[in-house]
Amino acid sequence: MELIHQFLKSEEGEQLDFKQSINKSPRIAKTLVAFANTQGGKILVGVSDNKKIMGIDPEEEMYMINKANREYCVPPVHCTYEIFEIDYLGDQELEEEIYILVVNVSKSTKQHAFRGHDGKLLPYQRIADMTKPI
Repeated sequence: MELIHQFLKSEEGEQLDFKQSINKSPRIAKTLVAFANTQGGKILVGVSDNKKIMGIDPEEEMYMINKANREYCVPPVHCTYEIFEIDYLGDQELEEEIYILVVNVSKSTKQHAFRGHDGKLLPYQRIADMTKPI
């Protein structure tokens, strides 16, 4: 939990992104590609852009990320997952624990690209807190 609090003290940037949930495969795929092409980074899933802990179903989110990685990232990006269980928000004990997923995206020695619906490959990079085409 201490690690999550440290992330929440940080701002989104070149190596950190907050996602409330993964609901658009192309969007998360672009973020994966951008992190791999830049310095690597961490995506906290279950945290809103204003740093509110929302919680998620980690299995569903990992499924969505793996699916996006297979379908849209060329070559697929190397990433690992850490699941954090949250029992307290501030001083308040939660009736039911919630989960945060941390996606660790490795910096790559290869260039990765996003494959659009038209089949075109477009590399992305991370500039500050933005995912931009190269």
